[in-house]
Amino acid sequence: MVIWSIKLTHKVLVLIEEHYDETEFNVFNDFFPSNGIEVEYASYLWGNDSLTFEGNDKTSKVEVTQCVSKTNLSNYKGLILIGGYAMDRLRYEEKCKAVNQAPAVVLLRKAVEMMDQGSIAIGTICHSLWLFCADPRLIKGREVTCAHNIVCDVENAGGKIINTSGTNVELHQQGLLITGKHPGCVDVFVKAFKDAIEAI
Repeated sequence: MVIWSIKLTHKVLVLIEEHYDETEFNVFNDFFPSNGIEVEYASYLWGNDSLTFEGNDKTSKVEVTQCVSKTNLSNYKGLILIGGYAMDRLRYEEKCKAVNQAPAVVLLRKAVEMMDQGSIAIGTICHSLWLFCADPRLIKGREVTCAHNIVCDVENAGGKIINTSGTNVELHQQGLLITGKHPGCVDVFVKAFKDAIEAI
């Protein structure tokens, strides 16, 4: 019997919370490691050493030990915001301020700055642009696609939805920002994301 060993050459960080999309989760865990890319998960842990989150369909759970408030993005070539309702939960802050200071939003600000400098790729899929919408400065003027039912949120935050034949496209890439419409396009999304981080 031959056992294949794949050397993991890059690392991708996936932000996750309760009610994440399991289709995407399963594809991430299969595709990236099989292509030499290590996947790690992070969330806001509210002072705990770890938290366990369950997906939308209650078919999987993930234990997360990395808190977004202690994450060093320079360790990663890519940051992915998983779909489902996870990013809506991660933009929550206990006391509303003029500028959202939820730890995941603070991390995303750093990631966007790094992305614009060409040092990290960011991927969003389905509903996950909600995290960008928490600070319109992060999405204003950017070309994106997303789930049809958050198009209004994205446009109100200043994002530009890319359409073809009257509907937003399945996948769009602008520089190092890769956006997918829904879990049905996750296979092309991960391939595009892989190509993006390998080009950095």
